[in-house]
Amino acid sequence: MSAVQEERAGTSTALLVDEREDRVVARIDGPATRNAIDAALVEQLHELCARLEEEPRVLVLAGGDGVFASGADIRQLRERRREDALRGINSGVFDRIARLPLPSIAAVDGHALGGGAELAYACDFRIATPRTRFGNPEAGLGIMAAAGATWRLRDLVGEPLAKEVLLAGRVLDAGECLAAHLVTEVVEVDDLLPAAHRLADRVLRNGELALRLTKLALRVPAGAHPAFDDVAQAVLFETEEKERRMTAFLERKRAPRTAGTSGAPATGTDEGGRR
Repeated sequence: MSAVQEERAGTSTALLVDEREDRVVARIDGPATRNAIDAALVEQLHELCARLEEEPRVLVLAGGDGVFASGADIRQLRERRREDALRGINSGVFDRIARLPLPSIAAVDGHALGGGAELAYACDFRIATPRTRFGNPEAGLGIMAAAGATWRLRDLVGEPLAKEVLLAGRVLDAGECLAAHLVTEVVEVDDLLPAAHRLADRVLRNGELALRLTKLALRVPAGAHPAFDDVAQAVLFETEEKERRMTAFLERKRAPRTAGTSGAPATGTDEGGRR
């Protein structure tokens, strides 16, 4: 029996997956370990990523009641050595989540600490509740936040605030996260998943290939712009989706206004694409 199988056979963190036509809702479920990111969960996240790479859909990732994820399992973490760190156990799966073809949304209720915070940072969007708390206490355990926080958090909130979290142990509450744009909105607990689905609905109104190429454009090095953007746009200009969407937009513009309708375009652009 492998270490992961042994972990699953005992107390471990599970990933409950609800697969739908246009999205996948995955919930971290490990109340006995406060949703610790253990070997079993890492393997299940890899399995989920493989499915989403094969059949791209939006991912909604949620935790439990009052805790999103409490970080890496300290019992396992204490036993890890140099070779384990070089394998990038958590950083590898978090980077895979960040690279998913279509956007991901973290629905965060309660604590997102250590690796749990880094998992949320890897998602494209984060939605919080009033009791949400983000923090990276790794330095207090004699290690560093090595699964993305040193650069993802810096890019998300800026270097000064990231240093407070990573070097001084500052824990950000929901209001601070919203002010720093770490989360897109703060909603009541009962509205967390509905809010995530509303955001997923907004994302899915857009063209799938346009979303995929935009995600890639956001990740390529600065030196790849504007050449990457020009090539990606060239691909999109030749698609039937572009033709269909732009034709529909122009037809809406030409349609006569009727009582009770504004006739305003849905995309917020004119025929030339200007805002």
